[in-house]
Amino acid sequence: MSYVNNIRMFVRVYELGSMSAAARDQRTSPAVSSARISELEKHLGVRLFSRTTRSLQPTENGRIFYDGARRVLEAIDEAEAAVMDVTQNPRGTIFVAAPLGIGRRFIGPRVPAFKDLYPQIDVRLRLSDRGIDVVAEGIDVAFHLGLLEDSTLKVRTIADCPRLLCAAPAYVERRGMPADGAALLADKHDCLNLRFPGAKEFQWTLATPEGPRRFEIAGPFESDDGDVLTGWALDGRGIVLKPLFEVADHLRSGALVPVATATPPLPIQLSTLSQHRRLKDPKVQLFTDFMTQQIREDLRRATQGA
Repeated sequence: MSYVNNIRMFVRVYELGSMSAAARDQRTSPAVSSARISELEKHLGVRLFSRTTRSLQPTENGRIFYDGARRVLEAIDEAEAAVMDVTQNPRGTIFVAAPLGIGRRFIGPRVPAFKDLYPQIDVRLRLSDRGIDVVAEGIDVAFHLGLLEDSTLKVRTIADCPRLLCAAPAYVERRGMPADGAALLADKHDCLNLRFPGAKEFQWTLATPEGPRRFEIAGPFESDDGDVLTGWALDGRGIVLKPLFEVADHLRSGALVPVATATPPLPIQLSTLSQHRRLKDPKVQLFTDFMTQQIREDLRRATQGA
């Protein structure tokens, strides 16, 4: 397997553009990463990368070899999956990514139960509200909350999640109850923004009688963590746009109330994203099926009566 490991390391170095990043991805040291690339170059008799103290770039031979190397690894992965006893002996490591809210509420609490069912499968869970590159970061399955742009990834819909605008009663008492999106702008309401590089949520798309319309909202508070925004809303600091499941408990208790109900936000889609070849891996299929079923049930319970 040493030659296959060398090829696997080459592919990750090529995709990540860094020996050290590839080493972290493969859970080894930069020295091992460099040694594997050197062994592969010696075997092939060509240079695969041009190295300087500041950069690492694939050579023409490296670019040619990459396409074939990817096909080889895909064939190996599919062959291993074909002979694996899915029901009796699934094994290996799954790399999973999810937004903070989804990960904390639904996925993280369910991972131990999945591990109990499949003790030889390890789960590496990464939570972040920032966008990720599934291919470059070696993710087996990513949970995505939002509209999907054109993608070469395999998309599996879990649920359409209703959303709403809400605020604390103290905020409404102080600033008034906005009837719709136009009132948010006209009365200069404080809107709590989920914002980070590349985010679009500071433009809220709301359903109006004329169809969906973007409202360029503003406010004194913004964060890249949705739970922080919920905390600010509970403190009476402004209006927040939230999936219903994230604030259902606060709505039931009266700590938050719906606002601008004449123009509600559009629902948001919760999906899983996988590379096509990764989705054929039995352990990835098992994890995706398990979490999809659990999340759908959790969403139903979370929003019931809200």
